Amino acid sequence: MNIQPSKKMSLFAPAIFGDLKNHAKLQQQKGMELIDLSLGSPDIPPAENLRKKMSELTALSSSYGYTLTGIQTFNEAVCRYYKRVNGVDLIPETEVVQTIGSQEGLVHLPVAFCDPGDIVLTTNPAYVAYDAGIHLAGAIPYYMPLTKENNYLPDLKAVPEDVLQNAKLLILNLPGNPVPAMPSLEYFEEVVAFAKNYNIIVLHDAAYSEFYFKGDAPISFLATPGAKEVGLEINSLSKSFSLAGTRIAYIVGNAELVSIMKQLKSNLDFGIFEPIQQVAALALDNAEDVTAELRKTFSARHNALMEGLQSIGWEVAPSDGGMFVWAQYPQDMNCVDFAFKAIEETGVVMVPGTVFGSEGEGYMRLALVQPVEMLQKAVARLATL
Repeated sequence: MNIQPSKKMSLFAPAIFGDLKNHAKLQQQKGMELIDLSLGSPDIPPAENLRKKMSELTALSSSYGYTLTGIQTFNEAVCRYYKRVNGVDLIPETEVVQTIGSQEGLVHLPVAFCDPGDIVLTTNPAYVAYDAGIHLAGAIPYYMPLTKENNYLPDLKAVPEDVLQNAKLLILNLPGNPVPAMPSLEYFEEVVAFAKNYNIIVLHDAAYSEFYFKGDAPISFLATPGAKEVGLEINSLSKSFSLAGTRIAYIVGNAELVSIMKQLKSNLDFGIFEPIQQVAALALDNAEDVTAELRKTFSARHNALMEGLQSIGWEVAPSDGGMFVWAQYPQDMNCVDFAFKAIEETGVVMVPGTVFGSEGEGYMRLALVQPVEMLQKAVARLATL
């Protein structure tokens, strides 16, 4: 049988993550101790009360039905969380929609709003799921570079007028992956005015909103005056509550946009396992306690890796939050070759910057997913390159 993938599959190139893992496994078989800083998969387990609640609920025979668009308990918990943490009022019935993790929501959202040929404003570098969603919708990405000169924020004023006239969607991620730049109210006010002027929908990916290490929490896009008129915010419990494997996230904001997402979702899935939703609601209602401990751990890791890399001559993007460090290495070598060289000679597994876009050349993304002592060991090994 001659099996051929669809032409659209040519837009979804195999990710390099598998190659990095295989190369790392090969070095491990040779006796190399690995320090894996590649994937942003939380290494800290969920809080004990969340694990206990999950165990209790999964034992109930009543827990195994379809949940369709989600249970009211979860939607109300999201609204309480947004009110307490961000000062944002949300209506649970009309301004919240669940997604099966943020990846699923991010990939499907352009399908709901973009026709083939529409332009989506995204960043370079950016989280890989954004491009996947844009291509799935048949839309065209327009890449806004994230540069040191602009504090790693996309420069909206630099987008050409003809692009803006055909743009349908703007995707932002602050603090971001791979670049953990922090937002400001002034910047979000500029975004709102920009979106209104050009009739562009805004999606802000707030997956790392609880990962801040100095001062106040990052500003929610929806806390910006007028933001709910133009956009949405997506947030996940994967990182902030160590619930990555449960695959639960949510999109909140403009009621009309949420309604369209609900319509799409009703044709894609039948909802998330109810015990997961109940546990997520419990996590959100106890967010201050859960995330405070998380921040202590990740703040120590962040400082250790930032300072360590700087001490060996790496230039690190300034950041006070996020789950990653974005750093420029001093060696004269393209980033893919450097990543494989680092695995072979040091056992440190990192993601080359060009995975996230051409502006990532010369950079590595390092995840804060190891204890401080292992991060210090990683730095010591990288110093030998």
